[in-house]
Amino acid sequence: MRIVLVHDYLNQRGGAERVVAAMHRIYPEAEVHTLLVDRTKLWEPLQDAVIVPSFLQRIPLIRNHFKLFFWLYPFAIRHLKIPECDVVLTSSSAYAKGVRLKVHQGHRPVHVCYCHNPMRFAWDFHRYMEHETKNRALALAAKLLVPLLRRWDLRTSRDVDIFLANSTTVQKRIEKIYGRFSEVVFPPVDIAPTVGWAAPEDYFLVVSRLVSYKRIDLAVRACSRLHKRLIVIGTGPDKERLMSLAGPTVEFLGWQPDEVVREYMARCKALIFPGEEDFGITPVEVNGLGRPVVAYQGGGALDTLVEGLNGVFFPRATVQSLKEALTLFERLDWDSQEIRNLALRFAPSRFESELKAVLHRVVPGNQVRAEEEQEFVRRIGG
Repeated sequence: MRIVLVHDYLNQRGGAERVVAAMHRIYPEAEVHTLLVDRTKLWEPLQDAVIVPSFLQRIPLIRNHFKLFFWLYPFAIRHLKIPECDVVLTSSSAYAKGVRLKVHQGHRPVHVCYCHNPMRFAWDFHRYMEHETKNRALALAAKLLVPLLRRWDLRTSRDVDIFLANSTTVQKRIEKIYGRFSEVVFPPVDIAPTVGWAAPEDYFLVVSRLVSYKRIDLAVRACSRLHKRLIVIGTGPDKERLMSLAGPTVEFLGWQPDEVVREYMARCKALIFPGEEDFGITPVEVNGLGRPVVAYQGGGALDTLVEGLNGVFFPRATVQSLKEALTLFERLDWDSQEIRNLALRFAPSRFESELKAVLHRVVPGNQVRAEEEQEFVRRIGG
């Protein structure tokens, strides 16, 4: 089976990029096509991969200002030169699913899209752009392009043969926005081995890119007002604003290597996960080390957390709601082994077996698209 991987851009080490790395680990012969690549920021499984970037790679300074060129991305993704293959597996949270597939000798590859989320920029513009830029002219120009991006996003969704969703929340968004049925395949999470359980220390933890929609401000404000120690690991454009909100009990450590992050995870009282994420790999990693999570009650956390067993929810995205959840958390007892057992449900072996099953099912060309559409109609009662 000849497989080509396509991802939006490989210029950061995020959760979506971890998934691409896992895909390449499963299919090491597959070429990876993308809009941009920064080889200094690749996860280890991708460092030896054949990575083919678009023409955008040749634009000076684009690595440091790639968000300014978003208006070029739909055009660039349509002009990727995909080689002859059986399956194109796209990993998409924005543009990758818009890749154009050509017919080779009467054969068109099957397009399977692993959707991390429908394009957030187009469908949740205000929450995405909040605090992202102080340039009002740029924000206005971006807003004017939203209707065009939505039309492009809807049109290209029709070229996908099979949608895979990374959570039940994203599955619902795919159905609502694209009118398409999708199968949930949870992303892989590397569960670190443990030798006993470290005694928790007196701090809460945030591990995240510091961007506004992740709502790290809720954790900073809540811990500052409760005078609880909070350690924040990560970098991003929202860092200065968050530091201005922080009281003396909040520490910002910036980027840290994986082994240091794991140490902080293993010894924290709990991870605070305040945003509505599409899935959220970090809470599962923390659970794998036997530590619980205090999370906003929405998004992928609903798939991974069980109230009172491996975490506590706060129902409203407010500082007061999070403060109440942190107070409740302090009164509960936690079983580290039980927490870890719940995390093991998302081990890489599950992702690999489910992804392989999907791809082997669709390759023979047994009219999977028609069957998928019939299944969608049946499920919505049409």
